[in-house]
Amino acid sequence: MPRLFTGLEIPPDLGFALSLKRGGLTGARWIDPENYHITLRFIGDVDAQTANDVVDSLDRLSNSLRFAVRLTHLGSFGGDKPRALFAGVEPSEALSRLQSAQERVLQRAGIEPKGRRFVPHVTLARLRGTSAEELARFIAEAAMFEPLSFVPAHFVLYSSRESTGGGPYVIEETYPLSS
Repeated sequence: MPRLFTGLEIPPDLGFALSLKRGGLTGARWIDPENYHITLRFIGDVDAQTANDVVDSLDRLSNSLRFAVRLTHLGSFGGDKPRALFAGVEPSEALSRLQSAQERVLQRAGIEPKGRRFVPHVTLARLRGTSAEELARFIAEAAMFEPLSFVPAHFVLYSSRESTGGGPYVIEETYPLSS
């Protein structure tokens, strides 16, 4: 059964810039830059028929309007027990609309709704045993985060093997965005 999710690919030049933040953080398992992405909707493990329904449903969103994405800061998930370091995405009405549209068509295809609030980000590292203090120090020492922007030409349906996260990811389908 494939494990599926939708997302936006990070262009190689931005991936390189983000990769320069790697290193110097105890307990970090750094994500390879070629696996950087912004998850729009985690779908999960599905059977072949459901996977086909997902592909068909997402096709209805082809040619949604393009928009700019801007990465503006470093952040983390997990509070006192940090579990991930990420590059945060500036709030965008267009990005939220695309994510909401995906949520609606996927629910119509039988995918259960996600209870989490959509927080767009690019995961840079998975953390284990990293203290909140050490992470705060790392973020402070990472210097000013120079914003990075791009305009995605498409969104992607990815598959991944069952693992603890971080790839490798396979692009199953791409869905163009129109200008």
